[in-house]
This record gives sequence, structure tokens and C-alpha cells, in this order.
Amino acid sequence: RRKLRNEVAAAFPTLSTEQLAELVPNKEELNVIKIHSHKGEAITVYMNHRNPILFEVEKVLYPTVYTLWVYPDLLPAFATWPQVLQKLAGGADLMLPGVVVPPSGLAQVQRGTLCAVTLLGNRAPVAVGVATMSTEEMLAAGMKGKGFAVLHTHLDHLWEYGDKSSPPTLAPLGTDCAGDEELQGKEPGSSCCPEPQQLMDIRDLSLKDRDTCAELGKEELPEDRAEGGSLEEQPEDSRTPQEQMDALFHQCFFHALKCKVKKSDLPLLTSTFLGSHMVSCCPAGKQLDIKKSSYKKFSKFLQCKQHQRILQVKELSKGVESIVDVDWKHPDIKAFAVPEGFSSASAAQDSKSEDREQVYHAPEIIPLYGVSTKMIPLFQESGHRKGSILSSSEVRNTIINYVKSNELVDETNKNFVKVNAILCDCLLDKSEQDEISHLKWDELLSRCLERLQPLHQVTFSGQEPVVRKGNIEPIDISIAQRSSNKKVTIIKNLELYGLDPQCVANTLQQKVQASATISPAPGAKDRVQVQIQGNQIHHLAKMLLEEYQLPRKYIQGLEKAPKLSHKK
Repeated sequence: RRKLRNEVAAAFPTLSTEQLAELVPNKEELNVIKIHSHKGEAITVYMNHRNPILFEVEKVLYPTVYTLWVYPDLLPAFATWPQVLQKLAGGADLMLPGVVVPPSGLAQVQRGTLCAVTLLGNRAPVAVGVATMSTEEMLAAGMKGKGFAVLHTHLDHLWEYGDKSSPPTLAPLGTDCAGDEELQGKEPGSSCCPEPQQLMDIRDLSLKDRDTCAELGKEELPEDRAEGGSLEEQPEDSRTPQEQMDALFHQCFFHALKCKVKKSDLPLLTSTFLGSHMVSCCPAGKQLDIKKSSYKKFSKFLQCKQHQRILQVKELSKGVESIVDVDWKHPDIKAFAVPEGFSSASAAQDSKSEDREQVYHAPEIIPLYGVSTKMIPLFQESGHRKGSILSSSEVRNTIINYVKSNELVDETNKNFVKVNAILCDCLLDKSEQDEISHLKWDELLSRCLERLQPLHQVTFSGQEPVVRKGNIEPIDISIAQRSSNKKVTIIKNLELYGLDPQCVANTLQQKVQASATISPAPGAKDRVQVQIQGNQIHHLAKMLLEEYQLPRKYIQGLEKAPKLSHKK
């Protein structure tokens, strides 16, 4: 910790001794994790209070947005327009036309200076980037070209390692954000300035899985903005952005119920209702984002509609909610007028299956591990208790820290770990306790994972993560024999992956021109199975693996596909 504190003090000289002690505490838990970006860079992340506070790439320290929210004046700051944040979080660098120039002028920085990016009217940083040119060069270029190589933003994958909180609202240093002479804050000296060549190496640091590096140009900003002027895209709409998002959700909700959903579709997964029906009712140029509404969660939005007796929602399987009933005679549905420019209800119904396929996103599934009673002695040194939920990397780090802190690495062979009394009780069977005195690192870790309680976290697109006990059941595909020696293909557990069984049945039926039915799944309460004539595993595999992008490890039974005959 002393070494890290010295490195932080050297990188950010404006931090006081008290601030350094607060950022890198002496006694509180401070975790270190190693991750890799999709480009392959090795990244060291320092965690405090379950939030990433610093990350290190090629021996250079950078603060996260969580740290900058506590110390907003740590880095020179440059403001941009609120709508630019979505582009930055998607992988774009910040172009100079997207930088707001205050009347007092820009903060003075040199090429390679680490800088913060804020949104107009709020001093809380939302991104960390490196200046690709000095302030003089920016002005000489007429505020055109790339200004900052963005390394990390609010909403990216590094931010998701923390508590996923939103930026605080910090008033600008002056009273008027447009005319504030100190909008950018005081320049805190040269904080962590990589060499220009190194900048080109780290600019692709992908903590947010960027596929492309779109560049922000003038076309994304109001053409009639003046320097330092405030943004007023829709002066005629006096509603707040939150009120506008609420209204958009209400409009798409009633539009979807009136034109997209039929009684035969029920029960309908709430994820399908949002991702397919409501999204397809969204007007051009607008995007549904539940986190920007007053509801914050789609489940709360539906609860509100359930209280109004418009529909009924039930959890048919744990963590998976479905709409089971709709009152189409409700006055609010009957009074809703479909906006101009949308196709008729019948045309929308005809294209329903195609829409559903296009908007389906495979859920993110993360294996987790719970600390059981037997494993408490091994994990309590790291502050974990019975029932604590850890990721595989957290388990690994805990074991490594335990072994090193207790000096259990074998002196003659570093690949082996000495088994002390606690490791013996936690990881060895009774028959092994007198025989095994050393374990290889990989065996030590695998034994530990086997003895922890298995859990998994499922995150569907646009919804909050759900943690469930046990390992997730795979999609089960089997072949059964029916009368007259006919074969049928049976598919189970589609609901666990956010797939609508009725949608899958309809799509399969169209692809293979065979009869498909839905029936209750034997032995599984409130679940259904899809049954289609013939051995259709080849078509199923193509749909699930290629179209729906589901990992093969979550699909069971693909090996039962019929063998294709090769004619010479």
C-alpha cells in the first residue's frame, strides 16, 4: 500500500496527504484484480469499497470516474454536450467540435496530459482521456480534429465493476454554466502525462468492448450553437428529460398492447414485450431507456400498470416475469390513438416473428460462488462471511492472498502450495488428510470452486441482473419417438434465456414447414416445451448459435442431429 500511495502521489501531486490516505486507506480492504481488454492489454484494477478507484496500464496509473466524483478537480476538465456521452461510452474518442469553449477559455494542457471530460452544467467527470494536442494546437486548428483519446467512461465495463452509481450533480464553480469563467476548474499541474507514442498504444484500451471507434463530428452538435452557449434542442418542450422518457414509455406501452400483442401470445415474457413489441413502436430518432425514466426498472413500470388494472404480471419461473393477462377493454387502451407514420396493426402482426428475432439479445451469464459454512475459515481473512457471493476471479484472488499472507508457497517448487490445517479441513476429504501435504495451484483452486455453493447471475438486455442458486440449466434438446415410428424434436428451458417459446415455435415452423406445438414441460412447474415434427436439430443449432448468438455450452443435445449422407 505504501508503494501504491507513493505512485498515486507522484501521478497526482495535487492530492493532499489526507486525500491520499482516504483514496488508498491503511486498514480498509483494498483488492487488486487483473483483467484484459478485448484488444489483449493487461489491466490492473484497484478496488476500494467494492468500487474501482484506479486502473494501471503499462505502469501508468489512471483514476476511474468513481474517484473523480470524489475529487472532481483532480484533472484538467473539458466540457461537452450531454448527448455526446452515449457516443463516448460506445467507444468514440472526443472530437474538438464536441468540446464546449467557455468565455474564460479552455484549460491549458500539453499533448499527452490526462484530462477529465464533464457534461455542460455538471462538474462531475464522466470520462477520462488523454489530450492528443496542446490547448494552443487545439485553438490553432480551429477546434477541429480529434481532441482526446478516451480511455474510460461512465457506463463502460470498468464502471460496471463497481456499484453502477450515476454521476453526482456538482454545480459549476460559477453560477451560470454558460458564462462561468471557471467552468473547467483550476488546472492541477501536470498529472500523469504519458509520452505521445505511448498515447497511441493505450488509446485503444477497451474497457467497454469498442468494436469501432466512431468519431464525433459537427453534425452531432447543434449547428446554431454559439461558443459557451447553452444547449436548447427543443425549446418548445418544457418537460424535463425524465418526463419526456416517461411519456415515451407510456406511448410505446399502449401502442404495443393495441397493435402488437394478441390474446394468443399470452403468457408473454416481459423482456420480449419490451425488446420486441415496445421497441418496434418507438418513433424514429428516439430510443427507450428505462434508466432515464422515473421508474428506473421496467418491472416497476409494469407494476404501475398492474395497479391500474391494465395487465397482470406473474413470475412463472424464478427471476423470469411474464404478462399473463391484459384488459383490452381498459379505457386507457381504447382511448389510445396510434401515432401517424406507423403501419397498420395487421401488418405489424404479420412481421412479429421477424421483429422478435432481430431484437433478441443473448443474456449475459456469469457463474458465481457462495461461501458455505465449511469454507468460512478460508475466506474470513478477506472479510467474507457465510453467504458472501463472489465471482471466480474474486475467489482466485482470495485464495492467492491467503496462501501468500500465510507463506504457504513451497520454497523448493513454487508450483506447489503447502496444505495447512485450514486448507486441510476445507479442501481435503477425510481419506486424503493424512496423505496429501501439498497441492498444485490449479488443483487448489478447482477444489475450492467445487466446495463453494454454485450460483449464477443472468442479465437480460435493458434489465437489472438476477442472481439465482445453482448452475443455469441448459436449453435441452431431445428426440422422441411417436406413433407410426415418427420422430419429434422437443426443446425445453427456453424461458431461462429470455426466449419466448411461442416465438421459437413459430419461427421453426416457418423455416422447416413442419407442425410445431407448445405444451407444459413435465416436472417443471410453470414452464413449457416446444415440440416440432421430425429431427430438426440442424435448424435449431443454426438458429440458437448463429441467429440468437447463444454460447454452445448452454445448449444440450446438439450431438443428436441426424448424420448427413454424402453422395459421391
